[in-house]
Amino acid sequence: MASTSPPGAARDGLRLAELVAALSLGVDLGFGQPMEHVLRQCVIALRLADRLGLDEAQRTTLYYTALMVNIGCHTDAHEQAKWFGDDVAMKAAKYGHDARSLRAVAASLRFIGAGSSPLHRFRVGLDFALRGYREVDGMVERHAALARDFALQLGLDETTQRAVAASYERWDGRGWPGELHGEQIPLAARLSQLAEYLEVACRVGGPAAALALARERAGRQFDPDLVTALTADTDAVLGELDTVRTWDAVVNAEPGLRRQLHGDAVDVALLAVADFADLKSPYTMGHSRAVAELAAGAASVLGLPEAEVTTVRRAGLVHDLGRLGVSNAIWDKPSPLGAGEWERIRMHPYLTERMLGQSAQLAPLGAIAVQHHERLDGSGYPRGLSGNALSLPARLLAVADAYRTMREPRPHRQALSAEAAAARLRAESSAGRLDADAVEAALAAAGHRADRRHSRPAGLSPREIEVLRLVARGLSSRQIANELILSPKTVRNHTERIYAKTGTANRVTASLFAVQHGLLPAD
Repeated sequence: MASTSPPGAARDGLRLAELVAALSLGVDLGFGQPMEHVLRQCVIALRLADRLGLDEAQRTTLYYTALMVNIGCHTDAHEQAKWFGDDVAMKAAKYGHDARSLRAVAASLRFIGAGSSPLHRFRVGLDFALRGYREVDGMVERHAALARDFALQLGLDETTQRAVAASYERWDGRGWPGELHGEQIPLAARLSQLAEYLEVACRVGGPAAALALARERAGRQFDPDLVTALTADTDAVLGELDTVRTWDAVVNAEPGLRRQLHGDAVDVALLAVADFADLKSPYTMGHSRAVAELAAGAASVLGLPEAEVTTVRRAGLVHDLGRLGVSNAIWDKPSPLGAGEWERIRMHPYLTERMLGQSAQLAPLGAIAVQHHERLDGSGYPRGLSGNALSLPARLLAVADAYRTMREPRPHRQALSAEAAAARLRAESSAGRLDADAVEAALAAAGHRADRRHSRPAGLSPREIEVLRLVARGLSSRQIANELILSPKTVRNHTERIYAKTGTANRVTASLFAVQHGLLPAD
């Protein structure tokens, strides 16, 4: 048995700025951008704030708004991949054209059915024209609304929430949701959007290209006064970005009193991040919180000190953040994966470690999380570690992740029963791939967890809970009807009542409700 000490002990305190900054690194990857794209845009936004003479309260709002731009754009990646192929490539294309231009529309249409045969692309295109456009209509508005909800969960103030929700509005009023224009748009949102596009243009073409882009879209997408401020001192805003130690610059630039989380507040914030990241796919709804709960339960069964149980739980909450950097065209693929696709899958634990590694508080959790797909015989990934190279917390996390994954449906298979999952875990243990003590501890913890199937929040009936769970998996009304032996019309009626009772309006928000009320995953 390996030492019970994790590779570094997770500190109790956690700066909120570091948590949001770490999450932004995954958002970068989800947009096909290099890590620290969002951090660099935050630097640009704060430099512009200096030119404008913003006070501390305004800078604080801008700081978190800039870090959270696009934070909700992974939440319907399942639908994006369904219609447009590689959702990461599609989102990366947003910087190529004005979003309201005909070129942008044409570019989006070229992604329909991407990666498939010509015949399949034709079928997808026809299906999209008939009904698919309704599914993607309002995506950007949903991203903004979910980002606002996330800001609320992190305890950010109402001013910041409003700014985050307005991140896609445009100066000319043709943005999303299209309710604001001109100076009605919070200044933090106007600055953040300009900084976002400046960062990409500057990185690709230099400050001259960024300035040209800003001037071209001034008065349409961007606030012309902000473009004037940029023009007056371009070197001070865009100069020497490549020489800045971006992480340190952003974290140290947090305005006002540094927001420090302690004790339960750390767990609340990490849980919000876990649930939000798991929205990436309907197949992973609630996965991270379930893994965290099981891993912590197994650690308790083995008698680990409370501090180490807490560390294992927190590592479980963040263990899959690297999923944000891999396309849903891979995660949600029902057929066998190719060699290249498997290589991208094998990278996601490493991406988690990279996201968490720059924070002194989060790095110990990343050191555990990166090992959750390693195996004792060296057959795991991403580094092929074996034996004593795997810490006990990582062994517990690996077992918990394997068990929960088996108990959840995946695109290529149905969920396994508890008995079948336990048998497979024990077989992996016998084969020398999973730690025997960790397996038995996790199974003991799984057998003693409270049964939540009878929880009925919002007055949902048992049948409505069944329907909600299938809606969260991304099934259509017809597919749900076939599984539950109902008519599609009855399923639609159930779905409408679910939305009404839960105060939600679509699959993503209803799924998040289900996760937050312990309805997913279902045992």
